[in-house]
Amino acid sequence: MREVTLRTAGGGLALPDWPLEEAYVGQIEQGLERALRTRPIPSSTESRLRFLLATHQGSTRKVATVLGVSQRTVQRWVSKRAEARRPPGPLQVHAIKEAVLARWQPRVRARRRAQAEAEGFVFHTRARFGFAAPAGSSDDPRVRWIAQDLPGEVARELFAARDAGADEQQQTVILARALGHAYFREWGRRAHGLHVAFSDVEFADFSIG
Repeated sequence: MREVTLRTAGGGLALPDWPLEEAYVGQIEQGLERALRTRPIPSSTESRLRFLLATHQGSTRKVATVLGVSQRTVQRWVSKRAEARRPPGPLQVHAIKEAVLARWQPRVRARRRAQAEAEGFVFHTRARFGFAAPAGSSDDPRVRWIAQDLPGEVARELFAARDAGADEQQQTVILARALGHAYFREWGRRAHGLHVAFSDVEFADFSIG
């Protein structure tokens, strides 16, 4: 896997010339979703469809509109007659999951988001980190667990970006900049001009409250 090299001099950030999502395969988005809910979404596609139907007053037409399929397709998915039932394909399974996530525990999500934006959060990650300083000293990359408090302004920037449709790459840039400043440069007190290299990101999680 390629490395992501981030220059943190002066709090700035130099982006690589290839997509960050190659290294960060949805870890940020998954971690945020876990942080914004108190209960997991239903585990099976069948139970997720039941949830969507309940959310839309049992209307297969409304569920079909949400998922971008025909009403007849939804009716086949949920038919009580075994011979008429047809399971959704992989793309539809993904769409069903995304639709459930968007509608799961809306009040809880709003409350936890507001708390993170007001009080900040703890960002947990396991990844391979390497460093290079302007004087030429360096540190061989090694896997580290990092847990760092980040302020509410980072949460506000992150959620605003998500609301605007930011992808995993853009969300990663926000967190990388914040982590470089808060953790590696100790809020600007040390290591000015430090180069931070990330690779093999295995885990990203958020603790709110």
